[in-house]
Amino acid sequence: LNVTEEKFVLDTLAGCTEYKSMLDVVVNAFYVQDGRYCPISERNLYLVICYLAAFQLEEIGLQHFSRIVKSLDTAKMQKFLRFFFNDLYLNTWIKDEWSHFYDSVYVKENWIDPLLRWQPKVQQLIEKLTDKLSNRTTTVKTSRVTQPKEFNLTVSKPRAISLPPPAPLPVLAKRQPVPPSTYKPPKERKQLEEIKTKNIQKGKVSIKSLTCVCKGGPFFLNTLPVQGTILTGREIDPFLPQNLEVVWESVLTQYFKELTKQPQDLIDNIPIKLNTAAILREGALYQRKLEEELKRIENLQQGAGDPSEFLEWQKQMRGKDLEEQLAEIECRRLQGKLSHEEAVLAHQNVIQENKKKADLLREEKAELMHLYAEKRLQEQKEMKELVEQVTEGHKNVKQVKAKIQEYKQQIVQQVCEESEELLRQALEEEEEKNRKRYQLVQQIRAIESIPSIKHKFVDLTETAGHGLFGEMSIVELRERLALLKEAQKAAEEEKRDQIIHEKQAKEQLLLDKLNQISQFRAELGRAAALKQEEKKKSQSGERPMKDERILNLQKKIVEKTMERKKQEGLL
Repeated sequence: LNVTEEKFVLDTLAGCTEYKSMLDVVVNAFYVQDGRYCPISERNLYLVICYLAAFQLEEIGLQHFSRIVKSLDTAKMQKFLRFFFNDLYLNTWIKDEWSHFYDSVYVKENWIDPLLRWQPKVQQLIEKLTDKLSNRTTTVKTSRVTQPKEFNLTVSKPRAISLPPPAPLPVLAKRQPVPPSTYKPPKERKQLEEIKTKNIQKGKVSIKSLTCVCKGGPFFLNTLPVQGTILTGREIDPFLPQNLEVVWESVLTQYFKELTKQPQDLIDNIPIKLNTAAILREGALYQRKLEEELKRIENLQQGAGDPSEFLEWQKQMRGKDLEEQLAEIECRRLQGKLSHEEAVLAHQNVIQENKKKADLLREEKAELMHLYAEKRLQEQKEMKELVEQVTEGHKNVKQVKAKIQEYKQQIVQQVCEESEELLRQALEEEEEKNRKRYQLVQQIRAIESIPSIKHKFVDLTETAGHGLFGEMSIVELRERLALLKEAQKAAEEEKRDQIIHEKQAKEQLLLDKLNQISQFRAELGRAAALKQEEKKKSQSGERPMKDERILNLQKKIVEKTMERKKQEGLL
């Protein structure tokens, strides 16, 4: 290539790399719509043509662009240019997709508007390609007709009379027909579906029975259904919890009421095994309570007020708050039941609407099947034309194969010559290495043949003579190690005695704490029994209160239930 052509090729390659994401949008859409039957190996060809048309058309000019297009396959270029220079595509999705990478105003002014200005002239080029394509197809249709030629069959020789007749040809056995079970679903799948539906029904029945049994018990949760689930078309579960904090508080209060009903003697007689940490922790707790009680008595002696009246008032107000919370929980439960009835009615309405939509979908499906049949006929026609084009391309295959065979033979000859030369060099290098190795072995054997002194006498009372400050003989080292072991043993004995004394002191402390804890527990048990008797007397006169909101919600639920039953009868 000369300098100008080389610069053009390099600029085109750099531009395709820089704007690859934008070019991929157009080429991928072309393969999805108009280029479904184009091979994927020609993708780079369409990328280059798209880059020249979108970014270099004003620079290189329409004449140079036309020469490039005409030098390529006419059918492919006509199909791609007709797709890319479509006014509707340029103004809609191509502009929107390119706006994801650059500003929309910049895309419109620098790329979309120039393409729209060049569109009439490029349309003329597309029409020329279409005319050329139509002329070429007509010439293909008027090609010479294939003349039938008689087969050159080998004439069989006459058999001699003495030879036996030939063996009969083997006949294939008649195949068995395909069993009808091949086109039927297996029985196991149907049995699994039946088992699955039965298990679902059993689960629903068990949930309903469980809610009926638990209703009114000490741990029953008043729950609300989740609204907004009527559009799914599935069965609505009315037992999903809401307002968990209020419900949990009510459950805790009922749980403590049940605990207070148990006899106090059974609670006091439960054996509890305490470890060291629990004993010390409980002893510290009772010691702190004792100090607080002494401080309170001291304050009363000095003239401070008694907070018992305030505590009583606080207890009454908390009781009222609890009753209001229980009434609020009951209202929410009834509201949930009311919303469940409304959801069932809405679900029935949705079923009717779905039936209407299903009818409309069947009509649309029939229309789409008709369009699909027409489209298949058109695709078959295009496939026939493609087969005719492929048969023309197979004519020059033999000449190309012969050239390739000659080229391969030349390459094989060159490779053989190079391999012989490399083998000769490898043999020479290996001989040189063996010679050096043999000389080295001879030197090592000569060194090993020299005699050496193997016995050495050692005196344990003498030093090594290295000239170090702390240098000593082996005998002195052993004596010092014996002294160090005796000192270490004496230290271990002293440490063991100290640990035994500390353990005894700790055990005595724990015994004292246990005595103190037993005294405090006895006092607290008597105080709790007195408090429980007072609480039973105070709760005997209380009565549950009814709220007007609860009564109104119960009436609404009855009305919605009657309406739902009427709707079910109509369905």
